[in-house]
Amino acid sequence: MAFDIEMIKSVYAKFPSRIEAARKAVGRSLTLTEKILYAHLSEGEASQAYERGVSYVDFIPDRVAMQDATAQMALLQFMQAGRDQVAVPSTVHCDHLIQAEVGALADLDKAKDKNREVYDFLSSVSNKYGLGFWKPGAGIIHQVVLENYAFPGGMMIGTDSHTPNAGGLGMIAIGVGGADACDVMAGFPWELKFPKLIGIKLTGRLSGWTSAKDVILKVAGILTVKGGTGAVVEYFGEGAKSLSATGKGTICNMGAEIGATTSIFGYDEKSEAYLRGTERGDIADMANGIKSHLTGDEEVYANPEKYFDQVIEINLSELEPHVNGPFTPDLAWPLSKFAAAVKENEWPAKLEVGLIGSCTNSSYEDISRAASLAQQAVDKKLVAKSEYTITPGSEQVRFTVERDGFLNIFENMGGVVLANACGPCIGQWARHGAEKQEKNSIITSFNRNFAKRADGNPNTHSFVASPEIVTALAIAGDLTFNPMTDSLTNEEGNQVRLDEPTGLELPTKGFAVEDAGYQAPAEDGSTVEVVVNPKSERLQLLEPFIPWEGTDLTDLKLLIKAKGKCTTDHISMAGPWLRYRGHLDNISNNMLIGAVNYFNEATNKVKNQLNGEYGEVPAVQRQYKLHGVGSLVVGDENYGEGSSREHAAMEPRFLGVRAILVKSFARIHETNLKKQGMLALTFANTSDYVLIQEDDAIDIVGLNTFAPGKQLTVVLNHADGSKHEIKVNHTYNAGQIEWFKAGSALNLIKAGI
Repeated sequence: MAFDIEMIKSVYAKFPSRIEAARKAVGRSLTLTEKILYAHLSEGEASQAYERGVSYVDFIPDRVAMQDATAQMALLQFMQAGRDQVAVPSTVHCDHLIQAEVGALADLDKAKDKNREVYDFLSSVSNKYGLGFWKPGAGIIHQVVLENYAFPGGMMIGTDSHTPNAGGLGMIAIGVGGADACDVMAGFPWELKFPKLIGIKLTGRLSGWTSAKDVILKVAGILTVKGGTGAVVEYFGEGAKSLSATGKGTICNMGAEIGATTSIFGYDEKSEAYLRGTERGDIADMANGIKSHLTGDEEVYANPEKYFDQVIEINLSELEPHVNGPFTPDLAWPLSKFAAAVKENEWPAKLEVGLIGSCTNSSYEDISRAASLAQQAVDKKLVAKSEYTITPGSEQVRFTVERDGFLNIFENMGGVVLANACGPCIGQWARHGAEKQEKNSIITSFNRNFAKRADGNPNTHSFVASPEIVTALAIAGDLTFNPMTDSLTNEEGNQVRLDEPTGLELPTKGFAVEDAGYQAPAEDGSTVEVVVNPKSERLQLLEPFIPWEGTDLTDLKLLIKAKGKCTTDHISMAGPWLRYRGHLDNISNNMLIGAVNYFNEATNKVKNQLNGEYGEVPAVQRQYKLHGVGSLVVGDENYGEGSSREHAAMEPRFLGVRAILVKSFARIHETNLKKQGMLALTFANTSDYVLIQEDDAIDIVGLNTFAPGKQLTVVLNHADGSKHEIKVNHTYNAGQIEWFKAGSALNLIKAGI
């Protein structure tokens, strides 16, 4: 950590002058978000004012964090960049490839054997290029980052959409694709459109059954899955100060589900307590020295409507526990209305499994509050009616909660402790019976609940709630049970009520761990050899994408017109496909297999215009590539919602798709497409979506004069000889247009441009 301490000193040293320059530039008081963003601008830009939602700005992040599924492709790209060492502190975290099946130890041992080739690759690349390596079992990236690397006022990018978890400690932490991480590790600035600002004022104080998770579940219901797109969400008010640092992390983590660039809380006493509780008192001391700079100016919070693009106020004292779902994280139900919704919509009321943990809710506080309910179940002679699993967020959390007896409590209730990994949250769950595709319900304290995400079953109705509500409902085995008002019948036939959960924000005896799972890089990596077997099914060295040919794109075939929600899970599924995250050719066999075809309402079944037959999406696209035929993908609103996985952009690029045309994009996916040299276009008139026909031959015109702010023309040549010309928009700036021309952003890095 010594290197990080020096880095933090450097960041804090420039804060006062940078923020003063920013105040002069904008001529007003500043939000916390603006302070941190301006403090991290590239040299020479600090004296300028930037228009929110319009100006592209270069930033210098302080660090990079990558999880193992995305790190493979990010580091394969970095190996092409021609650099000897990473330019900023960077880490790799092995959390995604461990499949939950039996229990922590057996699952971890199996994962180490099954994924040995990938772990060895990531370990050796980290050694060679100076990255810290967190071994399998060390924990989930976002919890490990919060415990070890997050600091107030810092800026981090991470190759996972839930990177904003670090906002719980006052850090601007943003999820990105691997190409963005590659840029920063190679020493280049990182580009971001200066975000709009959403202010959320929290008043009152949480009590009883309500937790920090309910704040973001409520916000998701207000803003929807795309309401935060292009914006940073900044929380403030006395209510915000009352929340624990890990509770704030939960809220920031799940801000990814509203499309937010990131979310953040200011530095306060709870932040300081967490820093000291995780043995980072020296950082707390430094933060106290510039405390006024680590929160928004008083005038901002006194008159938030003047400084934020949107303001929402939530009274924590009046907030109800929420349950969100199924199938989307923004379908928000106050607990008092949830039972009626279950009955009215005929969702399966019987609860099959309750799962707590994940990167969103796996802190000491979360587990201790859930354990208080589990203990009640034992004491009141209640037998859990549902299966119940617990996923600790890190080895430090796991070791500490085991020491303090919580894991034993869960086991007494019949719970199963899983490995310190993502597991069921990302589909790494060998759920027995899921292959039957029966209609059923589960509830989790995770962040996403898209169809098929957890277990591959499209009929699994997945709901999201706090660990406390998940535990209570698992004890009842019934989604219509309201622990605030209802009783349960125990083994002796008596009616009993669950008392309100209790817990501790931090362990009274402090955190403890025997082996956190960290591997420092070699002092000299020049002699470290990184070997990729050319016959490997898991890893494949990358070949550069070819540059643009310098002409308009003509006679493109329509690959698929996706209907409705098309997330990165639809474009590039996780689950069993995670094994191919380091092998672009193999993983491309899952491209768009989850997207619904507008013309036949089917998944993975599209028309091959070369022969008129219907086939699987990747197979049809491979035929187009084999015959040198370009293609186009058309999508609906918020295309690419969800994970930061850049495979969803690299796969169509690799297989020869030339452009993606949609009603609107999710932020990370649009950037990923640009980085890989793809055309990411939006309908100028969204109603033109209906004009796309299955047999169209499509031209994209105007590329020879491709310029920022200038529309392109798409010509739809219909099979009956008629045609439509429509206008399409884009958000490319001059530098991003050069990525397109060069074939990818990485091609420019390799060329030293």
